[in-house]
Amino acid sequence: MIDGSWTSSSQFSRSGWVWMDSLEKVQLMGTRNYPRRESALHSEVEELRWAMESMLQYSTCQSFGTDCKDLIAMIKEPHAWPSFAKELKKIETLKICFPDFKITHIPRAQNHISDFLAKITRSFYRDLCFIGCFFQVWLPRPLQA
Repeated sequence: MIDGSWTSSSQFSRSGWVWMDSLEKVQLMGTRNYPRRESALHSEVEELRWAMESMLQYSTCQSFGTDCKDLIAMIKEPHAWPSFAKELKKIETLKICFPDFKITHIPRAQNHISDFLAKITRSFYRDLCFIGCFFQVWLPRPLQA
């Protein structure tokens, strides 16, 4: 499950992803700050790219979930989004490494951990990248839905 966070007034865009097993137990998670992208949707595309690259390094995950319907539409019909051609080319290249790649819509309420991870980095005013199996002491735990 992935999520991006973007505000026009911030210096950074933020990302969060969580990989859970079939029992919905967290196996791995990631959060990061990076220079602000042009729009919220650009941040969502960047988040998917980072999550895909991370999964190639750390897991056999083939299925991605997002609460962003526009992101799903972009992946399914990339030529319909010419202003994102450069970003979508990177995604298309990564998809080659995922023989069973899927991206599905999940309700925002079910995406609370990756949403939390994307938003928690707002308190860090510098580049940040974290990938791990559990919440670090400097990351408060998310509220349970």
